[in-house]
Parts: sequence; structure tokens; C-alpha cells
Amino acid sequence: MHDGTPAEKPAAGDGGLKVSFHALECRPDRNEWIVGTRGGAQVLALPEIGMTAVRLLAAGNTVEETRRTLRDRTGRDIDVLAFAERLAAAGLVSLIGERRFPATVSAVSFPRLRPGHVRWVMNPVLQGFVLLVPVVGLLAALSRPAILPSYGDLLWTEYGTFTVLVQCAVASSLIALHEMAHLLTARAAGVPGRIRLGTRLQFLVAQTEVSGVWLKSRRERLTVYLSGLALDGVIWGGCLLARRLGVEWVLLPVITMTLVTSLAGQCLVFMRTDLYFVIQDLTGCRDLYRDTGRYLRHVVERTCGRPSPNPLRSLPAGERRFLRAYALGTAVGTAICVFVGLRILIEVTWPLMHRSLAHLLGPAGPWVRLDALTSMLVVAGLQVVWARLWWNRHAGRVGRAFRTVLERLSGG
Repeated sequence: MHDGTPAEKPAAGDGGLKVSFHALECRPDRNEWIVGTRGGAQVLALPEIGMTAVRLLAAGNTVEETRRTLRDRTGRDIDVLAFAERLAAAGLVSLIGERRFPATVSAVSFPRLRPGHVRWVMNPVLQGFVLLVPVVGLLAALSRPAILPSYGDLLWTEYGTFTVLVQCAVASSLIALHEMAHLLTARAAGVPGRIRLGTRLQFLVAQTEVSGVWLKSRRERLTVYLSGLALDGVIWGGCLLARRLGVEWVLLPVITMTLVTSLAGQCLVFMRTDLYFVIQDLTGCRDLYRDTGRYLRHVVERTCGRPSPNPLRSLPAGERRFLRAYALGTAVGTAICVFVGLRILIEVTWPLMHRSLAHLLGPAGPWVRLDALTSMLVVAGLQVVWARLWWNRHAGRVGRAFRTVLERLSGG
């Protein structure tokens, strides 16, 4: 979410221009307004004066008329034209004078799926059932602890490559169902949504973009955020119930343990997991991740002796305290994740690749060679996908950092 506070600076000209908007959605949130368009990529948080400016412009007032009205009501001289330009950059404005700004609609997964098709997922009875299944599954496990799986159940066959491939298939299926739960609940709430691959630190992840959900009620927002975990809970509870009833399918413990591992990953809230968005919403933070990054950069610059204004100074005291605590957790958690990732890379991934290459090039039987080739393709393929997605996301930042270093070196 972005801050759309108008600048307090008089407009230099073009006061007779009129501004037209795309179809807007908005809702009040504390002392601000959340404004956006359905399907738009950005949502803005506007103060009351900004929302008043939007209403005046939408009512047909010119830029100059809106400026005078705001000055008479508030005593502040607002640069309404610059404000309209910012709204246009966010995709909210269709016309400023004769200049047209086409609607920017984000890519959508399953565009033929309409809100009416999936409205049933918001039914309170269904949601109560979804919450009941994992509770009943847990009670079944407590009544018979032997049905609880362990990590040893993941090694259910002596064929290592087959085990890895099946585990990948199980994990991919569960991830797809998890993300579909987000997409269906978002679509039911009138938010388009898009499923895509991404990266968080060293992890390759699937994620559903639902920025438009900020325009909906808190109940709808929390339902969308928690729907993936809720479906995971239903599957987890169903597997435990099936084992309690005597079903001995070999993949039941594999599915259960995969979901337990997924839940543990959701607790890493410094990586913008589902629980991160729940915490951000409940604490009222506008952009917890970005504000934390700005604060950590401020701390680093102050530690290095460079002047740096505190980026949190304009936030409420309670939000500042929470952000500082979250920033500490983010720094520690990120360091631990990177350390563990490097250990796995050095002690597991590289030795596995080295051993597979030795089997592939050495005197080994055809099945051993096939096993080695499959292992190398799976590991290398995942690393290539991660690297490509990471570069797509961070290429601009890396380029800017590289140019900054070169400028400082040349200046020295």
C-alpha cells in the first residue's frame, strides 16, 4: 500500500483542468481512506483532505476550484494538479484535461472464474466446518498418538529418486490447493487475484497477489489471508481422521508431515507469509515489510556514522514500537535463514551434485546413472528457476547498487 498524501504546494498553472477517475472503490480506515480500483495493481492510503480532493474532482470541479475549496475549508494550499498526477501514476485517474490514462489491469489467474461462481466459499457454515475438521483430527490423534507421523515416514521407499519425485509431486499439489484457496476466497470477495512463483530469501515459493483485498472489510481480508492455512488444516485433519479409522495408504503420513513443515514455514513472518499479512492487518500497519526495510537501512547508516532521519518518526507511537520489535525479529530471522541455507548448500546440495556427477561419469550401472541424472536435473532445475525469479525481482536494485559503488570508487 502506498501513501497518497497531497503535497502542500501551490499549483503553478493549468488550474482550469478537470480530472476524471476510473471506477473507484474506497473504505474508511482509522483517520484515512483506502482507495483503489478493482483489478488495479496499487491501493493508496489517503488522509481526509486527500479524499475530499478526490470527491471534489470527481464531482466535476476544476483543479483550481478544488484548490480554492480546500484552502477555504482547511487553510492549506494544496498542489491539486501534482496530487492528481500521483493518483494517475497509481492507476486511479482516467483523464487530466485532454491527457488520457488507460486503466492498468493486473494479470488475473483463471479470468473466467466470476465472484458468483465461488460466493459459497464465504458461507459461515462452510467456514465453521473448515475450522472443525482439524480440531476433530487433533482429538483423534490425541486419543491414539500412534497415528501421528514422523519425519521418518517421508522415507517410505528405498528408491531415493522415486521418493524425491513423489515428495515434489505431493508438495506441489498441496501448494497449488493452498494458493487456490486464496484465489477463490479473493474472487468471492470481488478481488481478481493472480497466482505466480516468487522468491523469499533462498526459498522458491508460490504466492497469490490480492492487493485489492485492502479495499474490502476486515472479515473478508482475514478470510482471504487465512484461507490457505484453513484448507491445509482440513487436509491435515482429514488425513489424521483417515488413519484413525484404519486407512493405511502409504502417502497419508507423507501428506501430513508436508503440511506440518508448511505450517512451520508460515511462522516465518519476516518473509511475508500468510501470517505476516494477518499480523499487518491486526496491528494496523500500512506496509510493515517496506517500513521495516527503511528502518533497518536507517539503523545501518547511523551505525556507519552517516546522517539519516528516522523513517518511523511520522508513525503513531504504538506502531513505531511494534515496527522496531518486528525489525529486530526480521534481522535475526533473516540471518538464521541465510546461515541455514548456506549450510544446506555446502553440506547437502553440493555434495549431492558432486556424488551424482561422479556416478554419471564413473563406472556405474544404468539405474544408478538414471538416479544420478534425475537428482542433478531436479536440483539444478529448482536452482535455475529460483535464480531467474530472484533476478527478475532484484535486477534494478542490483544495478543501482552497482552504479552507486562505482560512483563512490571513482569519486574517491
